[in-house]
Formats: sequence, C-alpha cells, structure tokens
Amino acid sequence: MTRSYQTRSPEETVELGRKIGERLRGGDIIAFRGGLGAGKTTLTRGLALGMGLRDEVSSPTFALVNEYPGKLKLCHFDMYRITGAADLESTGFFDYLSDDCVIAIEWSENIAGELPKEHTVIELRPLGGDRREITIIGDERFDF
Repeated sequence: MTRSYQTRSPEETVELGRKIGERLRGGDIIAFRGGLGAGKTTLTRGLALGMGLRDEVSSPTFALVNEYPGKLKLCHFDMYRITGAADLESTGFFDYLSDDCVIAIEWSENIAGELPKEHTVIELRPLGGDRREITIIGDERFDF
C-alpha cells in the first residue's frame, strides 16, 4: 500500500503523525526518508502524541537515540552519521527491537540494508514554505 498526504503547516504535520501514532503497536518500525528540514522530527512529535506520550520530542542528532517512555516506549533514532552494519551495532539499535517499543528512524536510507524486513517507510518531501508531501509505504493501517 502507498498513500500520500499533503500538510500545509507544522500543526498539520503533527496531526498526521498523531493519527499514525494512534495505530502503532509494539515492534513497529517507522523508517523515515527525507532531507534536512523535511519534517521528520515534527512528524515524530505527532507519533508520540498519538501513542499517548508527551510531545517533547527533539532530534536525536547528537545522542543517536532518544527514548520516550510510556505504556509503549518510543525510541527515536538518527542514523545521519551511521554508514554501515558496524556503526549500527555500536548504537545498540538491535537491542531495541522488541514488542514493548516503537522505533522511529530518521535517515533510514543510511541503514536500508540492515532494517528488519517488516517496517513502514514514510517519505517526507518539502513542497515550499510549510507544505509537505508525506508518503506512507507499506502498511494499510495508515490509510486515513
């Protein structure tokens, strides 16, 4: 399944993320694709809200992973500086693969060959100003 949505503001991007977050289950992996400023962290704020977590989400650029605890934990990775399997192993990524965690990965294209088979791709593309095209590839749960 492939479905595209357009948002016109950061608030609409968060709202789309919230709708996605409401449908997430433990073990889900969201693989974001999109350049700098595409809206990946903004969409992740919405995921957190939809999962019943606080929206105090920040980019994990320097930490590599930020964890947001709750009934279902959100683990937010940034793979910008990760270039292969050895680098990925050093992040502890594989230790997070469990049924009590949802994983959201920024710059997932850097680890495409290492991702588990079951994951959902979300591509974000700026259209100018605050407008975004957000394409979800993989899971019909996210067809709104």
